[in-house]
Amino acid sequence: MTKMADNSSSVEIVEGCRLPVLRKNQEHEDEWPLAEILSVKEVSGRTLYYVHYIDFNKRLDEWVTTDRLDMKKLQFPKKEAKTPTKNGLSGSRPSSPEREVVSERRDTDTDPALQKKQRKSLDLNLQTATPPSRGKTLPTPKRKVESVPLVPQVPPAPPVPSLPSSTEASQAAVFPAVRETPTFKAREDHEQLSSLTTNGTARRLIPAQPGRKRKANCGGTDEDSQDSSDGIPSAPRMTGSLVSDRSHDDIVTRMKNIECIELGRHRLKPWYFSPYPQELTTLPILYLCEFCLKYLKSLKCLQRHLTKCNLRHPPGNEIYRKGTISFFEIDGRKNKNYSQNLCLLAKCFLDHKTLYYDTDPFLFYVMTEYDSKGFHIVGYFSKEKESTEDYNVACILTLPPYQRRGYGKLLIEFSYELSKVEGKTGTPEKPLSDLGLLSYRSYWSQTILEILMDLKPENGERPQITINEISEITSIKKEDVISTLQYLNLINYYKGQYILTLSEDIVDGHEKAMQKRHLRIDPKCLHFTPKDWSKRGKW
Repeated sequence: MTKMADNSSSVEIVEGCRLPVLRKNQEHEDEWPLAEILSVKEVSGRTLYYVHYIDFNKRLDEWVTTDRLDMKKLQFPKKEAKTPTKNGLSGSRPSSPEREVVSERRDTDTDPALQKKQRKSLDLNLQTATPPSRGKTLPTPKRKVESVPLVPQVPPAPPVPSLPSSTEASQAAVFPAVRETPTFKAREDHEQLSSLTTNGTARRLIPAQPGRKRKANCGGTDEDSQDSSDGIPSAPRMTGSLVSDRSHDDIVTRMKNIECIELGRHRLKPWYFSPYPQELTTLPILYLCEFCLKYLKSLKCLQRHLTKCNLRHPPGNEIYRKGTISFFEIDGRKNKNYSQNLCLLAKCFLDHKTLYYDTDPFLFYVMTEYDSKGFHIVGYFSKEKESTEDYNVACILTLPPYQRRGYGKLLIEFSYELSKVEGKTGTPEKPLSDLGLLSYRSYWSQTILEILMDLKPENGERPQITINEISEITSIKKEDVISTLQYLNLINYYKGQYILTLSEDIVDGHEKAMQKRHLRIDPKCLHFTPKDWSKRGKW
């Protein structure tokens, strides 16, 4: 809480106020988005405000000074609505006239003649309304209570057409290079198909906007969350890395608590809250050992630790190496300290990750880059040892210094290579973050288009392939294959069958994207033996 002088008038700013705040956009231009003040503090005689930009991702939240606030458009926080009672009405009376009305009623109720007359009419009504019965009788209530439904009755929605079973068994023709996508007569069928989800719920496909950093839709109504695609908020997760601890509602967890992290030769600015010990959150820099990820409070402590730390690579087994890229498999039960430290670091850049202490049910696959000093962590992904929902990735992260260099797709490709060895199809846990959704959509699109363009015509006929065959070849779950084909607008209904139409624009865009993709996983360099965790008594 603070006060500001504005035109000789005192304005009090409290947590919850909203006002425009000056910031730089991606084009380094000034803009004044609306922001909410989450906290206020005094540092060296200056007042700082922690603001969250409305409709922007939380990683853009920051501390700002007074000169960046537009006080002319200050909005004070609204008062909280009063707690409703069981009948849906407010518990307290809104104004005093109602009290007067109540007092008048009490005065009339005290009239003994009127009370006797009301009781007599009530007894007559009960006698006429209650039929005579023999034997044991139930007590009759003196007042009839009408049940009011809390939720209005909605008529059942008409069934949405879904992909016919013949789509799986029958083959879809692939047109490899068509200059213009033909306009089909069965336009209505095509529109219905392009709006279907994998579970038969109607939904409009909206392409992701990669330009502006906006808040990811985590409600489960877009492609990033298929768990609650019907628009109903899903219940808290009981398995996986997104087990809800309900801490995200706390104002403390909405604010970044670490100013800066030094990891090896990099200094990282965290995006989100991470539950490091409270005494470390006041430090200007938090130091991490880049090999064991232990956190230390000063550079001198880090230097002393490095003289004792024998690790020059993540613990666990190295299951892949090609060039300078290596992958290490780490058991969350056998290497608990490292796994917990890894989760604490990852929480700085993953908003929805809530599980960081119970690492026993997880395997961690850490990607490193090798030089003369050791194996430096680039990113990682985790997966459940036993997943009943075919999840092959629980959390996935590329550290900020290594982003936009192709490492994200390499992590995704490696997760599907493991699924191929296991003989399963896999999918990442939902909901995906905004950056995760972009990475997965790009990988799915390139992988599926690569399969389609490699098909050869047989006996002079157009090549044919089914959705199940694409899923088996790539280990991408069938629902993700269908959603990707819909996102690319490749599925069309033509002459009684579904066809995949590849336009020249899609082919040219795919070829240009593949030319930039230099990092690929070589299956020959993978040394991995899957384990059947269901037969083990304990992880």
